[in-house]
Amino acid sequence: MLTTFFTDTKDFRRPQGRKYELDKILLLSVIAILCNAKSYRDISRFIKGKFEELKRELFFNWKKPPAYTTIRNIIQGVDSQEIEAAFRGFMQSQTRYGFDNTPIHIAIDGKTLCHSFDHFEDRKALQKLMFFDANNDLILGHIAIEEKSNEIPAFQSLLAVLEIPNAVFSADAMHCQKKLLSRQLIPMHYLYNSKIISKPFWKMYNA
Repeated sequence: MLTTFFTDTKDFRRPQGRKYELDKILLLSVIAILCNAKSYRDISRFIKGKFEELKRELFFNWKKPPAYTTIRNIIQGVDSQEIEAAFRGFMQSQTRYGFDNTPIHIAIDGKTLCHSFDHFEDRKALQKLMFFDANNDLILGHIAIEEKSNEIPAFQSLLAVLEIPNAVFSADAMHCQKKLLSRQLIPMHYLYNSKIISKPFWKMYNA
């Protein structure tokens, strides 16, 4: 369950201020967002409306639901990198790669976040690089592309973190460069291009 991965997230609060467990707040927030909550107030309203049912199903003994300000302060205080790592661990636990010799297909693509630019502050739109498991219809992880960079270093960074064995990767042609293809990105694996170096198709297998 997702909450087991949230338990490793560092709680920034003092022991006296931990009336609501961090992993439970994060889990309930995720559930609320999946049910179309779009703000901290929406999350609070969702928890309040389903409070008794959530207490029974998730085994917590809060006397009353948290206020939206409490939820906001907790979520804003958590390290976003730790949350991302928790989601990566959970999504990888839902896949079945490594159980046999059949490679899975991982699609790699960068996306620009809508309405993330700011002309007044001269800030460009934010970009993310995502790893999508086409066999299981899961996003295994995503990483921000730095403003003065591109997808290539972001891909290498995320690949080293996820360490996906026995997979076939498909990516844009920009990733197929001689210097990149000759580099061993992660231990015990190697990367090579299929037939033509400009062809946007990669394979990775156990060494």
